[in-house]
Amino acid sequence: MAQQDYPIPRFHFQVDWGGAKISFTEVTGLVMEREKIEYRHSDSKDFNKISMPGMVKNSNITLKRGKFERDFDFNKWFDEVANQRADGRRDVIIRLLNEKHEPVAAWSATRCFPVKVTAPELKSDANEASIESLEIAHEGLKLMAI
Repeated sequence: MAQQDYPIPRFHFQVDWGGAKISFTEVTGLVMEREKIEYRHSDSKDFNKISMPGMVKNSNITLKRGKFERDFDFNKWFDEVANQRADGRRDVIIRLLNEKHEPVAAWSATRCFPVKVTAPELKSDANEASIESLEIAHEGLKLMAI
């Protein structure tokens, strides 16, 4: 493996959800965490607890992107799940890309569904793009082999 002189920039990434590649300005919440279980026997001669790995704890993932005219994908998905017209869950893959647009790392979140949709903040004197966000829950996040 070739030595790289600098870390990979975090601004070049791609999100694939349900087979469609969608552009986002920000993705946060790619957290893998495991709870710690502490235990001590009643007749243990040690005056400390032993620790062992427990259940996996999943954090929500937040996706942000610019708001466009006639684009209501976040709200449609949110309503689909709420109205139980279909299962509505999707797998989401987030890929970090290098300068050649090749994936160098990828995270897979399984059976995702939306839990929160936030409309853009409206401010009359702002000089910024309107950004909407979607918070999704999932049943597992894994770092995929590239």
